[in-house]
Amino acid sequence: MIRAPRWLGALGWILAAGTVLAQRPPAPSPSLPADPQSISEGKILFNRTCTACHGVDGATGDRGPAMFGSPRSLRRTDEELFRAIDRGIEGSEMPPMGLNPEETHKIVAFIRSLRAKAIEVPAPGDVAKGAYVFWGKGDCGRCHAVRGRGGLLGPDLSNAGSDLSLKQIRDALTVARPHVPAGYRPVRVVATDGRVFSGVSKNEHNFSLQMLADDNQLHLFTSNEIKDVTYLDESLMPADYDKRLSAEEFDNLLAFLSRLSRSGRAASGPGRQRQPVD
Repeated sequence: MIRAPRWLGALGWILAAGTVLAQRPPAPSPSLPADPQSISEGKILFNRTCTACHGVDGATGDRGPAMFGSPRSLRRTDEELFRAIDRGIEGSEMPPMGLNPEETHKIVAFIRSLRAKAIEVPAPGDVAKGAYVFWGKGDCGRCHAVRGRGGLLGPDLSNAGSDLSLKQIRDALTVARPHVPAGYRPVRVVATDGRVFSGVSKNEHNFSLQMLADDNQLHLFTSNEIKDVTYLDESLMPADYDKRLSAEEFDNLLAFLSRLSRSGRAASGPGRQRQPVD
């Protein structure tokens, strides 16, 4: 009996494996489109097919983690996300979703938009009109500064688009914080000479209190200069901009904030020309 050389058997396995691999769908593009339409359609697909385990809009669900944040279980790259949706995750409750490649790409684009900085996937809208809302009806400039203009009671927003995700910006405008961040706790001080100051507490201990008042000035009081101190548990930051503004005004404000970056340009306020951010 004539035996075939061993290398022929190995070659057969290689050719068979190559055939199987060739039948698999091609790996997704490492750079998926992040246009607003793809992201919007991906959001609809996600909420239609993924919320049995994950939460609406990518939040934490009953059986799956949120699609943003930093859990170790999250797939990070576009290819990892595509494969998890397309083929499921072995050893987990994540099944193959049975979507076509275009639908899977759109869900990946939506998930990526949740994790990206706002400047990478800026909100649609009129940026110049959003600036008018910021400096005008929204009254955001009373507490926040952009490019050296505005108030100091809140964080400087000159780099908001590069520092925050679009979700973080939207939540800051619409979701009340359960706890006021350190350095921004509202305080009212009545001095022994009768003057009244309102603002936020910056530093304090048993012997003194340092506060930034609504006159944008830093004031330091020693304990013997204070007649009364009242602290507020609610943030000065309104959380109802989606109600106090029209839908168009809100979208335009998001468009303005999401593009704020020290390396880019932002629209200035009423009556001014557009100014570079840095």
